[in-house]
Amino acid sequence: MKAILLREIQSFFGSLIGYLVIAVFLLLNGLFLWVFKGDFNILDNSFADLTSFFTLAPWVLIFLIPAVTMRSFSDEKKQGTLELLLTKPLSVWQIVGGKFLGAFLLIIIALLPTLIYVYVIYDLINPPTIIDSGSIVGSYFGLLFLIAGYTAVGVFTSILTENQIVAFILAIFLSFLLYFGIEGLASLFGNNGFIASLGMDYHYRSISRGVLDTRDVIYFLSVAILFLSLTVFKLKSLKN
Repeated sequence: MKAILLREIQSFFGSLIGYLVIAVFLLLNGLFLWVFKGDFNILDNSFADLTSFFTLAPWVLIFLIPAVTMRSFSDEKKQGTLELLLTKPLSVWQIVGGKFLGAFLLIIIALLPTLIYVYVIYDLINPPTIIDSGSIVGSYFGLLFLIAGYTAVGVFTSILTENQIVAFILAIFLSFLLYFGIEGLASLFGNNGFIASLGMDYHYRSISRGVLDTRDVIYFLSVAILFLSLTVFKLKSLKN
């Protein structure tokens, strides 16, 4: 798995992909949070907090992560190197895990510079003690779990087709369905709590309150494991 992981990271930063992903993520968030006038602009809000960032980030990532993962297996299939990869002394789970972790770590690297927003918020608040640190830490944990879910979905869609654009669109659709679509479905049934709990947004907002509930952790881990398992199943069928 380590070999696949290093290969993926080297591939990302050996081209413009890695740098472009980081730049686009930071640029979009920076423009909406600090430059563009609107509901997301922190300077225009009455309260100096990062609620705007944690509300905006899932929507930016829903497009950005599929752009990273669309090439995971699609490119291997198109270039004809997937068969060669399967002959390596690696299990199918190690191959899928390496692809997943490579994309996951790239997005984490893109997320790290946003920690400067926390410093800026502390600098804006007077006195700084009134900032809700628990909520900020919880929201960052929520983003980590959300990124894991999105990445697993993206890796799965990339194994379905050799066309990267198709993989990209499928990943956006499934991620949107899991994040927002299920909540919309729940509202059709009178805000049914059980249906709503099947969506990512429900558990993301729960973690963002600053309380790390095991049910939320289990949910995101289950989503990631489910789509990685589907990827492994599909890859095994191609191998056979």
